[in-house]
Amino acid sequence: MVQMMRRKKVLVVLDDVDCTDQLEALAGDPNWYKPGSRIIITTRDEQVLVAHRVGFINNVTLLSHTEAIRLFNRYAFTKETPIQGHKELSRHVVKYANGLPLTIKVLGSLLCGQNEPEWKDALQRLKTIPLKETMKILEISYDALDDDYKEIFLDVVCLLKGWVKDDAVIALKSCGFFAEAGLRVLEQRSLITISENGELDMHDHIEEMGMNIVRRMSHNKPETHSRLWFRNEIKDILANNSGTEATKCIKLNAFGLNYEMLMKGLANMKELRFLQVFGCTYVSRYQVSYWNIPNALRFLRLDNYPFSNLPETFQANNLVGLDMRDSRMVQLWEDGEEKPFLKLRFLKFTSSYHLRTLDLSVALNLETLILEHCYYLAEVHFQVTTNLKELRIHDCHNLEKLHMPAESPKLTSLKLSWCEKLRTLHLGITPNLETLSLGNCSNIVEFEIPAECPKLVDLYLYNNAKLRALDIGLTSNLETLIVNNCTHMVELYMPAERPKLVTLYLSDLMLRALDIGLTSNLESLTVKNCTDMVELYMPAECPKLVTLYLSDLKLRALDIGLTSNLESLIVNHCTDMVQLYMPAECPKLVTLYLSDLKLRALDIGLTSNLESLRVKNCTNMVQLYMPAECPKLVTLYLDNLKLRTLHLGITPNLKTLSLTDCCDLVELYIPAECPKLVDLDLSNCIQVAELPEGIARLECLNKLNITGTGISRLP
Repeated sequence: MVQMMRRKKVLVVLDDVDCTDQLEALAGDPNWYKPGSRIIITTRDEQVLVAHRVGFINNVTLLSHTEAIRLFNRYAFTKETPIQGHKELSRHVVKYANGLPLTIKVLGSLLCGQNEPEWKDALQRLKTIPLKETMKILEISYDALDDDYKEIFLDVVCLLKGWVKDDAVIALKSCGFFAEAGLRVLEQRSLITISENGELDMHDHIEEMGMNIVRRMSHNKPETHSRLWFRNEIKDILANNSGTEATKCIKLNAFGLNYEMLMKGLANMKELRFLQVFGCTYVSRYQVSYWNIPNALRFLRLDNYPFSNLPETFQANNLVGLDMRDSRMVQLWEDGEEKPFLKLRFLKFTSSYHLRTLDLSVALNLETLILEHCYYLAEVHFQVTTNLKELRIHDCHNLEKLHMPAESPKLTSLKLSWCEKLRTLHLGITPNLETLSLGNCSNIVEFEIPAECPKLVDLYLYNNAKLRALDIGLTSNLETLIVNNCTHMVELYMPAERPKLVTLYLSDLMLRALDIGLTSNLESLTVKNCTDMVELYMPAECPKLVTLYLSDLKLRALDIGLTSNLESLIVNHCTDMVQLYMPAECPKLVTLYLSDLKLRALDIGLTSNLESLRVKNCTNMVQLYMPAECPKLVTLYLDNLKLRTLHLGITPNLKTLSLTDCCDLVELYIPAECPKLVDLDLSNCIQVAELPEGIARLECLNKLNITGTGISRLP
């Protein structure tokens, strides 16, 4: 068989493949087929294709509205246009199908030959009873999942759709699931999607299928369902105190519900592991005399919690994740209580304006702490040792004391912003720190990074106006360093070698000198608005530098060294610069922009890929040496220079040439062949007496501006 296949080009279609063994047997090796053959494989599981090293993987898109209408009409009316009076009903059917061909075919066949009342009745029925044929096909992917992945899928369907993936991972992990692996499997099998905003989503019919799985075992007894999300059903269960241990998860929009009824009704749900209550309006704590939180809970999210602390009756021994939004909590427990959170790994407070102090010595296993918009939070205390991995504090204006432990051995990410009363920050020993961001802490004057941060990759400092010095210590793995608008910073200490640094961005500092050291992997260097900087030391070689941007510095000279990969060079408003040393060859340079310098001469060397050259307001420049050939040059702007002559060389792709305000220009040489020149501007070149031969006759020339020149007539 294989020998026969090698002798001819073939088209092979393998439909609905669900395991790698099938592919190994049918398409084990590309050498089985003659070159030019095509193998098309359809599958519900992307991992099957990935594991077999399939070269091109494409997700099948749903039908557009127009395509869906045509397909539906074909099955419902045996033609592509609906019969009289059914156009609007057809639109409703197609909207329900949401681009899924299977549903469109089934509904078209079902409704074929039916009258208008029967159509309306069928559509009304679909709101509560899904199509059996569609659900049966869709459930094939669900049935193939491992048991724990089935549970993750049902949690996403009933509880977590619309959540940001990172938050969903935390909630799922708190319930004991391998969340990252599970979500990846669900995405590969097209049961869920991740939107551009990072939110969990899925097709409406897949959601419908999942909800049907949860409800169908005892459709008329919602108190026995593992997950509850329909508001009216939950309301009835709570009001009748008919909850059972069968319920594991609840997602409740509690707008307008009686809080006391809500809390009493949870008492019988002793195995509840996930509880999300949102949409509440504030209630007075005097309106609620009884507040019950099941002790089995592993993840708890409450909006508008009305009390100053958690209830005395709550034993948080199983709680792994706690998310409080718009709460009135002042502290976790009553004064004097020290109930431990034995398993708490995730804690988040958002817009909890009453929160004053946060003592986390009772949460020894805490891994993630997020505090956002807690305006009156003043102090945060950690235990001496901690398992903390991520700390994020944003918009806590009154935070004055952040007591970091002497050691944070597992901390990988620290982000602080808009903590305007914070004056000092000492990180302690953080050997695993990878990301550090400190921004808009306008009163911070003392900031210490440990002497060694061997795993630090990204460091961002911005809008910390009173910070005068920064020592980044030994950060051998640092890839990104951004220091922006720290307007009092006069000292920046960096190690002599930064072998992995890729991006260096410095702006609005008071540095006088900068030595970027040995940075063999540097790709982007930006230094701007450092108006006291008089010295910039570049290494002899920057072999990977792609972008160099300098603006508003006091440099007198710049030597960019050997930069064989440089693509963009911009030097702007360095008004003291009299010397710019460019390498003899810049083979990849595409953009060169110079403005407001004191250069007298410029030699751009061999720049065979240069596309845009702009030199503006360099009023001392009398010489510009262009290469003999600029084969890719498209735009050339030379404005307000003192050039007397200009020889362009061979520029077959030149489209725009502007020489405005070059008042000393006498001689202009443009090659006879400029087949693409569209715009030529010689305004205020008062000494130019004639155009280069042939320019005025160029058919491609659309704009010719010779205002203020000595040209009296065109040839």
